[in-house]
Amino acid sequence: MTRAGKPIIGIAGGIGSGKSTVAAILQDLGARVIDADRINHEELDSPEVLEALVGWWGEEVVSPGPRANRSAIREIVRESPAELGRLERLVHPRIARRSEELLAAYDRDPRVRAIVWDAPLLYEVGLAERCDCVVFVNADEQTRLRRVRRSRGWDLRDLARMQASQKPLDFKRNRADYTVENNSDIDDLRRQVEEVFSRILSGCQDASGR
Repeated sequence: MTRAGKPIIGIAGGIGSGKSTVAAILQDLGARVIDADRINHEELDSPEVLEALVGWWGEEVVSPGPRANRSAIREIVRESPAELGRLERLVHPRIARRSEELLAAYDRDPRVRAIVWDAPLLYEVGLAERCDCVVFVNADEQTRLRRVRRSRGWDLRDLARMQASQKPLDFKRNRADYTVENNSDIDDLRRQVEEVFSRILSGCQDASGR
């Protein structure tokens, strides 16, 4: 548990499964979310990171604003694991620092009922070990493909390639404490998340004797 006894909830699942949707529902229920994707987005646009990217790859990786030209960066790292690694070594420590700052702030805030870690690489970078429980968001491949095609313009090859860079879905599913199904409508998903959240909070209270 965190110092104030609030549960830390990790969100896991395949790309396009709806992890951020589950995190948003938990926020509606009184949790606060550490959104690694949003932090990554903000850090990519920071002056220090933009300066480094221009030094590596040239002015074409910066769009007016200035902000990172994500499509140009995506093409570079797609073709070169070495460049992807260099980008991760630059950005990931900054994401980790921001995440720790948010964790401490939410831990101190008496209004926060739980802390949610919404990170695509929850298991890969060891964050799952810091969570009191993990919720796996399950969705079939066709549903996930439809979502990423609409939101990111990906095809099946893009989805498979990115998923292959993460732990297998069975690995995540088997290690999760709870599973919610996200193949149908949002109301059904919300009912599942509300039930899981209630069980998590009850377990936290039982463990603390309150």
